Amino acid sequence: MPHTLGIDFGTSNSAAGISVNGHPWLVELEPGENTLPTAVFFEVNPNRMRIGRSATRGLINGDEGRFLRALKSLLGTPLLHEQRRLGGERLTFVTIIARFLAEVKKRAEDQTRMDFTHALSGRPVRFHSADAARNAKAEEDLRLCYQEAGFQDVTFMYEPEAALRSAAPTPGLGLVVDIGGGTSDFTAFVQEDVAPTRILASHGVRLGGTDFDRQISIDHVMPLLGRGSQIRNSMGGGSLTAPSRLFNDLATWQMIPFLYTRETLRMAEDLQRNAQEPDKLARLVSVIEEEVGHDLAFAVEAGKIAANTPDGSAKIDLRLVERGLSSPLETAEMDQSLSDAMTTIRTAAQETLTMAGAKAEDVTRLVMVGGSSLLNAVEAELRDLCPGAAIENERAMTAVADGLALAAADAFA
Repeated sequence: MPHTLGIDFGTSNSAAGISVNGHPWLVELEPGENTLPTAVFFEVNPNRMRIGRSATRGLINGDEGRFLRALKSLLGTPLLHEQRRLGGERLTFVTIIARFLAEVKKRAEDQTRMDFTHALSGRPVRFHSADAARNAKAEEDLRLCYQEAGFQDVTFMYEPEAALRSAAPTPGLGLVVDIGGGTSDFTAFVQEDVAPTRILASHGVRLGGTDFDRQISIDHVMPLLGRGSQIRNSMGGGSLTAPSRLFNDLATWQMIPFLYTRETLRMAEDLQRNAQEPDKLARLVSVIEEEVGHDLAFAVEAGKIAANTPDGSAKIDLRLVERGLSSPLETAEMDQSLSDAMTTIRTAAQETLTMAGAKAEDVTRLVMVGGSSLLNAVEAELRDLCPGAAIENERAMTAVADGLALAAADAFA
């Protein structure tokens, strides 16, 4: 039987593991860490690709190069197959993801002294919500990435079902709520004292933590860079609102690298020249010219995490754009920004239960998985939907990887 590595390739973080004596064992992908940021940094001198926390340090330290994150969100899109010049090479994002997975494979093999020819990969229930063709294309793309990474074969398991594989059995009706970086997935299940766990239904939507960051940025940061500002019409009288797309892309993790072009910079400079609030648009020019869009996104993410604390008082620190600049972010303000997203998550959870022929009031367990499931707003929405359910979130960050590690033992049996 082939040696199979269970891999949780996530939008924000990744992990890998195997089953040892019936227990999950996760690879230490970095010293002292068994989760790895799904990020790459193409260094200019020397030309090399760094991954994980090393990639993030390259960005934070201001090393010369290009930082990329949220690569998983490109699966199933034409952008995945476009070539970009990075690290002195012309590469597609297929090859970039493949190199990331190949490094995960190598680190697992170095630690276990095993040759992993096969992979069991987690995947969202839906990569692209209701678009069946794009969902199929996304899995095909991901399979291609694994094959280019050196795996002879790969099979897939829905991420919430993998998380359930690692959950302690407790009798009753349960719902796995997996809020990842790019998708939200749900699995309704029943457990009994002696019978095997029964999966009733799985469902998902393309919405996750990076979308939360995006909306917070659009509402609380981009107005400071000129979003919504009036631009004088250079071809006639009157004024027009600054085009939203530029700001929306700057607020979107996976789109940020595509903004670092001469054309985009010229557009920003033209907006500044004709702006009624030129100081705000000058900040936009600075962000694009200095290529600090990802730094901005990290600041938003940090503000989101701070606003999720009990006192609920936080701010988004924007000193990297301008000395002393910040945007207050109280919990109530963040909840307002995320209200539509919370409604979408609640609706998807209810749809999962409807597909399962179950009632929300009968759910006894909510198994919360994924870093974004720890947002107070997410928990509050699910508690309101399933008032009789106990919340389980102790293993939110590793449940999917643990389940894949356990399932990898017989994935190709």
